[in-house]
Amino acid sequence: MKSLTDLRTGAVAVAAALALAGSARAADAGRPPYLDPAQPVEARVDDLLGRLTLDEKIALVHGDSKFTVAAIPRLGIPRRWLSDGPHGVREDVGPDTFKPANRTDDFATYLPVAVALASTWNPDAARAYGNVIGEEARRRGKDIMLGPGVNIQRTPLNGRTFEYLGEDPFLASRMAVSYIKAVQSHDVSSCVKHFACNSQETERNTVDVQMDERTLHEIYLPAFKAAVQEAGVWCVMGAYNRFRGQQCCENDYLLNQVLKTQWGFKGVVISDWNGTHNGTQAVLGGLDLEMGTAKPYADYYLARQFKEGIEKGAYPMSVLDDKVRRNLRVMFALHFLESRPEGSLNTAAHQETAQRVAEEGMVLLKNAGGALPLDAGAITSIAVIGENAVRLQAHGGGSTEMKALHEITPLEGLIRHSGGRINFTYSQGYGKEAGVAAADRAVRAAKAADVALVVAGLNHERTFDCEGADRNSLDLPYGQDELIRRVAQANPRTVVVLVSGSPVRMGAWLDQVPAVLQAWYAGCEGGRALARVLFGDVNPSGKLPCTFPKKLADSPAYALGAYPGKGGIEPYTEGLLVGYRWFDTKGIEPLFPFGHGLSYTSFAYSDLRLVAGTDSKGPVVTVEFKLTNTGSRAGAEVAQVYVHQAKPSLQRPLRELKGFRKVALKPGERQAVSIPLAREAFAFYDAEKAAWVAEKDDFEIAIGSSSRDLRLRGNFSLPVAATWK
Repeated sequence: MKSLTDLRTGAVAVAAALALAGSARAADAGRPPYLDPAQPVEARVDDLLGRLTLDEKIALVHGDSKFTVAAIPRLGIPRRWLSDGPHGVREDVGPDTFKPANRTDDFATYLPVAVALASTWNPDAARAYGNVIGEEARRRGKDIMLGPGVNIQRTPLNGRTFEYLGEDPFLASRMAVSYIKAVQSHDVSSCVKHFACNSQETERNTVDVQMDERTLHEIYLPAFKAAVQEAGVWCVMGAYNRFRGQQCCENDYLLNQVLKTQWGFKGVVISDWNGTHNGTQAVLGGLDLEMGTAKPYADYYLARQFKEGIEKGAYPMSVLDDKVRRNLRVMFALHFLESRPEGSLNTAAHQETAQRVAEEGMVLLKNAGGALPLDAGAITSIAVIGENAVRLQAHGGGSTEMKALHEITPLEGLIRHSGGRINFTYSQGYGKEAGVAAADRAVRAAKAADVALVVAGLNHERTFDCEGADRNSLDLPYGQDELIRRVAQANPRTVVVLVSGSPVRMGAWLDQVPAVLQAWYAGCEGGRALARVLFGDVNPSGKLPCTFPKKLADSPAYALGAYPGKGGIEPYTEGLLVGYRWFDTKGIEPLFPFGHGLSYTSFAYSDLRLVAGTDSKGPVVTVEFKLTNTGSRAGAEVAQVYVHQAKPSLQRPLRELKGFRKVALKPGERQAVSIPLAREAFAFYDAEKAAWVAEKDDFEIAIGSSSRDLRLRGNFSLPVAATWK
């Protein structure tokens, strides 16, 4: 069987030959401008647009299968291939179904989930991650990868929290920009999603999100704006939900006014699959490529209905031409009609990236008495307990599911790492089908071992970490709380590893166990990475990208009764106070704060200096300090910079993340750290002015290891006010 890449390459060759054959009749005129890579992109777009018939234009703005857009052989335009893939290139499905195509050449590297990537707090890791996506997409013949997801975690119960980048717009922006730039460097477009305000799976197709303009611009839009204006993303996917009464995939305000007019986006707006609902609104509301509508392809809103509307004069040709221009612009930006890099798939380098991200993203939540790392030389037996120790996680979660070439489970990783020096016993302990007897066996195994390791958490079943439904509670399922309590009573050296993509409640047992490690869904090398962290080959350096609440009622949307909405309306009444902004401003103690993450070493902050300066836009301050590894192990610390305005004219959160830097240090090493803060770090959005405002005022700048562990504080006075769009 020929591979998809071979078929794709052959199709391109045939299409190009047909185009060149047609051009031969006009040899005297030379090659058409649209086939000349030396021509400016817009000139190529204009030339090709003028050669397209109405039917050909229509064919370019809607799908012709679940994940493709039709070719136009007459002009040498090959078929476009799209793929899900926030965490790797998804398994191929049939042309008219989401069922697997049962190919043998569509295995791919299963990367750690996005929340694990965000936990690295390392844009370099995001860049490496994006390179894997881009290289494997090229090898698999994909042109547009549907990711990353940058929706803000408003509620810890959101079923898709695991595939997003946390609760803070600044952190999400920095990680997304590096990811997108890397993917697109391989002539593959990213498609940032889901635009916008898609913060729950409950009633996701119909819920109408209502929020004030300031909250929209300060919390829910920045990562998308950074993707457009800094990363140069070529595609944006609309969301399923409504926003202020109108579906997001047809939302004139979001798509035409904000995205295209205010931000200058020149690329393609793609509908989420079956996210298009109304022909006129789809045509006029800013949608450029309709995918996945539950109709025959010819009956899509941007297919026959659109054509008939053009022919009857209901819609001007200019509307269609703008959509076509955007699609052509992306094709030329991706060198669609030229030879492109071949890419690579499942390489050792890709697996190394998966392992690196997994290791950097694991977060040491608790480590009383130095329970971790485990001493391999002093331990003879470990009881490994829990379904997640052996469960494969790749093929689950909805659109993020992967067909992994391999996946090393926690138990397999531990056994490999020990090299036969430690005796491991495994007990399932919990699970959908496990009963009391399984728990009893687990407790007996724990009592007989030197160390008990409970691999707890969630999975990608519906109502846990999965697309299409939110979680029902913060609690661990399958009786895990009671199991962990019993195991801890049987063996005081109990370590809990949490495999999940979102926060869980731990109050029932947290005080009874010395160590807890948040491992997330760690990808194909997750078991290997976990063993290296537990045994100290790797010093954990991950930090939480989201707040872990003690109880659900502490989270803002629940405290205010604003989730999941009533009568189809979802009011974001907490406004700006999302995540740590709420907990810090309201003085509520979280279970673990935003930015939290322990290490096997210790770090000292000192010698703070705030150095005022200017850039092309105005005043800027550089935060300078010294960071010292005061322990005995090499490690990395994420230094976080938070800003608080003294007397704002509009209410602001107590503190907001505005900078961070991950620094690796050897034992005893001291390093100078410099983090610049431009005027944007001091600004808020003024809805009445429809502009950003940085006021002349005093600002406290705090630097530390989490939003609640602030080590240095200094004051900076912004000398002049500034306002900008």
